Amino acid sequence: MYSPIKRFLIGRPLKSSELGEQKLNKLKALAILSSDALSSVAYGPEQVLLVLMTVSAVAFWFSIPIAMGVLVLLAALILSYRQIIYAYPDGGGAYVVSKENLGINPGLIAGGSLLVDYILTVAVSVSAGTDAITSALPSLHSYNVLIAIILVVIITILSLRGITESASILAYPVYLFVIALVILLGVGIFKIFTGDIPADLHSPIGTPVAGISLFLLLRAFASGCSALTGVEAISNAIPSFKDPAPKNAAKTLTIMGILLAILFSGVIFLAYYYGVSPKENETIVSQLASQTFGRNYLYYFIQGTTALILILAANTGYSAFPLLAFNLAKDNYIARMFSIRGDRLGYSNGIIFLGAMSILLILAFQGNTEKLIPLYAVGVFIPFTLSQTGMLVKWIREKPSGWQIKLTINLVGALISLLVLLIFLITKFTQVWPVFIFLPLIVTWFHQIKKHYESVGEQLRIKNCAESLPIMGNVMIIPVAGITHVVENSLEYAKSLGVDQIIAVNVSFEREDERKFEEKWQKWQPEIRLVTLHSSYRSIIHPLTKFIDTIEHKASEMNYRVTVMIPQFIPKKSWHNMLHNQSSLLIRAYLLYKRNVIVTTVPYHLKK
Repeated sequence: MYSPIKRFLIGRPLKSSELGEQKLNKLKALAILSSDALSSVAYGPEQVLLVLMTVSAVAFWFSIPIAMGVLVLLAALILSYRQIIYAYPDGGGAYVVSKENLGINPGLIAGGSLLVDYILTVAVSVSAGTDAITSALPSLHSYNVLIAIILVVIITILSLRGITESASILAYPVYLFVIALVILLGVGIFKIFTGDIPADLHSPIGTPVAGISLFLLLRAFASGCSALTGVEAISNAIPSFKDPAPKNAAKTLTIMGILLAILFSGVIFLAYYYGVSPKENETIVSQLASQTFGRNYLYYFIQGTTALILILAANTGYSAFPLLAFNLAKDNYIARMFSIRGDRLGYSNGIIFLGAMSILLILAFQGNTEKLIPLYAVGVFIPFTLSQTGMLVKWIREKPSGWQIKLTINLVGALISLLVLLIFLITKFTQVWPVFIFLPLIVTWFHQIKKHYESVGEQLRIKNCAESLPIMGNVMIIPVAGITHVVENSLEYAKSLGVDQIIAVNVSFEREDERKFEEKWQKWQPEIRLVTLHSSYRSIIHPLTKFIDTIEHKASEMNYRVTVMIPQFIPKKSWHNMLHNQSSLLIRAYLLYKRNVIVTTVPYHLKK
């Protein structure tokens, strides 16, 4: 039953030789890996205005110089990450850069921050997309969380189908969003120049504002920098590009930076000139579209594409998280299951884990985007700062041709990133304090996993193992619940192995049943020793395991090995399993932790 559903949802399995066909060209990569950064245009400007609004609407003119500061940081980051792409063409981004140049712990902090950040990417993007939907359809506002969870499930399934197929589907909404925003900005600026938008809707630039402070302006600047989340995703996903991968990745990054700069600055300018203020149930983009076009088809086109890109921005997380998890798993810092490709050649375990964690986050925060964004931004500016600092160390140590210019670019990026990070930590401490708890825990967890893998490797390495003592014999214990074909099948198999001793064990709850069973057994299998155990408390596992411990202790003195053979019938239809008790599964699960006991199952398949 599972395979047809899986084939329908995920698609046919792909051969390993088809991996090259799953690479992205620049057009698809821009849509998939830039959707997070481009979508932040829909909420980044709003975060600036939310801070300025705490003073008064007169302070909105400060959004213009704040936007210019954000663009300076964007330029520094784009130039910096272009250098990272060429310096580390195998991907890994901030994790690899920090680990190789700053040390293991800075690398793990960067890697851990990004793992959490990609989970936040999905949660924030889908939550913001849901807000855009409910802004246009207010009657759905009470279903925000449910809508967001359904959308995460859909995107997870799309991502499991493979990066190329999902890119083919998801590229259209991203480019439609860019077209929609360009139309909005173009028409809005045209109306401003033609005088259709009154100039008295906003306060002139330079208007004195009572109560404004440098602290508040820095806080607004840091909030606006939330629009830069997702810039690093391309450097993590270089292996996903078609050859020449570094060159294609660098070009894609540059195009993304130009588009982000135009859209972000355009929305900030229109919001300022129109004099719009943040509202609880309507986004800034919705207000701009409404005032520019009215509630007509163009308005709904803009809202629809905005909602789509906000939702599909989560796909940046689905593209970058599995690749980052692969790099960490390759270094044994997280479970190796994250390094295994699925049926569609993607790292499906990482995709499923990301989807599950994002749903938990949406439930925990009830889909409130504003509460998630500060954590989201801090999570990305930590690796921003570490990666830029790592590149500084690299240029100083290696001194390649033109290293002074490269050093200057990364120095500017590192200083501004650090400034933004400190502003976030200081001004939004009440919202971002969990960072100081989960990051040390994550790094400790990474080290514990690494320690475990090293310990396992050391114990499994043959040259370091003590010489095994020869096994002198085998005692076979077979739990039996009755005289059936299932038990008969197991007994015949045990006899065929030629073991030294076979002991059938029956656990009885009633003395009379115990006597009757022994009589029947003597007539049916007189050559097989039967041990009956009475259970006064109706437990099967306790008396059985106590008996096995006794036999194991005696057998170990003679260097005999104890094997517990569990008879189990297998229903023809999987749903029939719920109609039967699963005592065999419980016995097997318990015995697996016995150090010197071998557990094996002999299945008996039912015909109907």
